[in-house]
Amino acid sequence: MKITIFGASGATGRLVVRQALDAGHAVTAVTRCPAEFPLAGEQLTVIGGDVSDGAALAPAIEGADAVLSSLGVPFTRGPITVYSRGAARILEAMTRHGVKRLAVVSSTAVEPHPHREGGFLLNRVMQPMIVRTIGRTTYADMRAMEQIVRESDAEWTIIRSSGLFDADHVSRYTVSDGPLDGVFTSRADLAHCLLTQATGKRFVGRTVEITTSENAPTLLQVIRREAFGRD
Repeated sequence: MKITIFGASGATGRLVVRQALDAGHAVTAVTRCPAEFPLAGEQLTVIGGDVSDGAALAPAIEGADAVLSSLGVPFTRGPITVYSRGAARILEAMTRHGVKRLAVVSSTAVEPHPHREGGFLLNRVMQPMIVRTIGRTTYADMRAMEQIVRESDAEWTIIRSSGLFDADHVSRYTVSDGPLDGVFTSRADLAHCLLTQATGKRFVGRTVEITTSENAPTLLQVIRREAFGRD
């Protein structure tokens, strides 16, 4: 297939590109810094562009069989529009070129719910604190993105991940269109799930969650790493 990937230079995006190339797909990777993109291959085209610039997206989307977005930006207390504006511009270009299949990455924090594996610390302390403070503008824009995607004419899928961690391989992860108890999602699994949407239609028109249980960190390990720089 011919697959266009936005957010290609991010930690998850690079994995999507690598997995897509390994599967034999022709990939167009869109990044703001094409000269710094770390991957190469005969089936890979790297295009420089900003998702807020609709005109710049046309060459990347024209002729694609599917469009995948793993756009992401760091938390900030200031306004964020990357997700919503990016989705709007991507959908406009898709409509212009007759491309229908779209899958985007979001977060379970967009619609928080208790996680059985999270316990009191995650469910009552960490999750509310992050959602209401440092992640407030991020998740607000993700909600706006989800609404734009749902209201479109695309064959869309929204994938909500839990807390992300790095893993060296794809595991037997869980995907559901209902709430999941898992707390973490490996980037390798998220990339695989996103890529799978390009070739399958099981989750068209649905919002799903994805979690990983294999080799997932504990909350204590995450706190130690973030607070003290130790695993």
